[in-house]
Amino acid sequence: MRFLASLAAVGILFLVGLFGATGSVAAAIFGVLVPYLAAAVFLGGLSWRVLKWARAPVPFRIPTTCGQQRSLAWIRPAKLDNPSGMLGVLGRMALEILFFRSLLRNTKATRLGGGNLLFRTSLGLWLAALAFHWSLLAVLVRHLRFFTNPVPRAVTLLAAADGFLEVGLPVFYLSSCVLLAALAYLLARRLAGPQLRYISLPDDYFLPLALLGIGVSGFCARHVVGTDLAAVKELTLGLAGFRPPLPTTVGPLFFGHFFLACVLLAYLPFSKVMHLAGALLSPTRNLANNSRRVRHVNPWDYPVKVHSYGEYEDELRGKMKEAGIPVERQ
Repeated sequence: MRFLASLAAVGILFLVGLFGATGSVAAAIFGVLVPYLAAAVFLGGLSWRVLKWARAPVPFRIPTTCGQQRSLAWIRPAKLDNPSGMLGVLGRMALEILFFRSLLRNTKATRLGGGNLLFRTSLGLWLAALAFHWSLLAVLVRHLRFFTNPVPRAVTLLAAADGFLEVGLPVFYLSSCVLLAALAYLLARRLAGPQLRYISLPDDYFLPLALLGIGVSGFCARHVVGTDLAAVKELTLGLAGFRPPLPTTVGPLFFGHFFLACVLLAYLPFSKVMHLAGALLSPTRNLANNSRRVRHVNPWDYPVKVHSYGEYEDELRGKMKEAGIPVERQ
C-alpha cells in the first residue's frame, strides 16, 4: 500500500504538469512561478536544516570507529577507521562521500544449516548506490548547459565523455542508462525483501519513484517525442537571469518532467536525502578520536554540590558499624 500510494502520488504530480500547463497563464505558472517557489523552498529548507545541525551542541568526541585508536607508539593505529588528527578525518570523509566506504563494509547475515551464521558484504547494494549517485551527478552537471551561455568547457567535455558511444541522434548518454538501471535495482531490492518492505516508509518509495519518473520522462522527451531544446534553453537561461520569457513553444512532456523535478527539489530539505549536506556535519564522521590525548570537558556543565564518600562515612559511621558494614576510619 505504501508503494502504491507513492506511485499514485508521483503519477498525479506528473499528470498535473503534463496537462496543467495549457494556455499562456498556466504555462507562466508552471514554467516561471513554480520553479522560483521550488528554489526558494529548497534554499530556505536547506539553510534551516544546516543551521539547526550546526547549532547542536557536541561537547564530546563521539566518532564512530571500527579500528584501533592511537595510543602507545608500538601499537599500530587505524588512521582511517579511527583517525586521531584532521588529516585522517579528511581522508575518511573523502572515502565516505566519494566511495561510500561504510556502505561497502556493510555486512549481511545469512543463517546456514546447523544454526551457523554467514556474514558477507552487500556488494550489490554498494555498487548500485555508487552507480546511482555518480550517474546522477553526471546528469546534473550535464544539465548546466541549459543554464549557462557560453557552456563551460568542463560541461562540454563531460557530455562528450558521457556520450562517447555516439549511438543515435540525439546522442544517447551512458549516465542516463546507468541512472535508470541503478534506480530500478534499488527499488526492486526494497520491494523483494520482506524485511525491507516492513521497515519502508512512503518516503522510501516516493524518492526513487520520483527520480525514475523524472529520468524516464526526460529520456522520452529527448529520444522518443522530441523537444524544442532552443525554447527550453531560452526558458532556463531566463530563469537563471531572473528574466524568464513566456514559455509558449515548449511541449507538455517537458512541463511534466519539469514540474516533477521542481516538486522533488522543494521536497528534498524535508526528506532523508538531506544526507547530502548532513554528511559533512555529522559528529560521528567529522571528529578526530583523540580522547586519550586530550581531555574534553563539557562547557555546559554547571557546578554541582558533591557528597564524597568520606563525608558520607562521617555522617553514617555509627549506623554502618551497627549494621556490620566495614568503615575506612574507626
